[in-house]
Amino acid sequence: MFSRLREDLSNVLERDPAARSRWEVLTCYPGMHALWLHRFAHAAWVRGFRWVGRFSSHIGRMLTGIEIHPGAVIGRRVFIDHGMGVVIGETAEIGDDCTIYQGVTLGGTSLYRGTKRHPTLGRGVVIGAGAKVLGGFEVGDGAKVGSNAVVVKPVPAGATAVGNPARVIDADNDAAAQARAAKAEQMGFTAYGVTRDMDDPVSKALHGLLDHAVETDRRIRVLLDKLTEAGICVDDAVKSEDAFDPLGLGKMVD
Repeated sequence: MFSRLREDLSNVLERDPAARSRWEVLTCYPGMHALWLHRFAHAAWVRGFRWVGRFSSHIGRMLTGIEIHPGAVIGRRVFIDHGMGVVIGETAEIGDDCTIYQGVTLGGTSLYRGTKRHPTLGRGVVIGAGAKVLGGFEVGDGAKVGSNAVVVKPVPAGATAVGNPARVIDADNDAAAQARAAKAEQMGFTAYGVTRDMDDPVSKALHGLLDHAVETDRRIRVLLDKLTEAGICVDDAVKSEDAFDPLGLGKMVD
């Protein structure tokens, strides 16, 4: 028990720059308190003392603002940062070294008892503040879910999911991306599931279309200029030219 306690305290000190001492983590981190109470509640639950487990979970919810069903399975070195409003359902499974921020819901979409209703998180998953992961699917090892994302389908290992409904951003495989990932791993976890390159895929597609439209306008202007130089009248085409503002549209999808 004491070895697990020391492991938990060391884990927070390594991953939270705001933590200054073991005593501070021991006394002032509700995420740790909720996990410790959950271990007792889960032990009672799996041994058939369901009311004891549920009541212990209820006490933990009142004390910490974090609701973890006693049936949920939680691995080692899990870090619930801030924690207020976190809800973890009965059949949820959380792998080792995961990070969960405030307002996260690991919820279910099915009303049938005895089924896998809640998500399974692999190792090293980061769930950003306010994100909702709903359903009995898997979020792969090392995946990240951006803040306020609503995830309703599986997320591959190493990928990032953002938006509502969440869209999966393909992981980069080039050398530069791998170097960035290695550096991030060396420095620690990615806070709030945010990365520098986590633009919404729809936004990226719109930017690509806008870039293409700008390039098309440039080519048309070159053709008009060449026609004018050749003595061909293009006044009507110039007068009917639309006042297109790509920069304004670009700002709308940023």
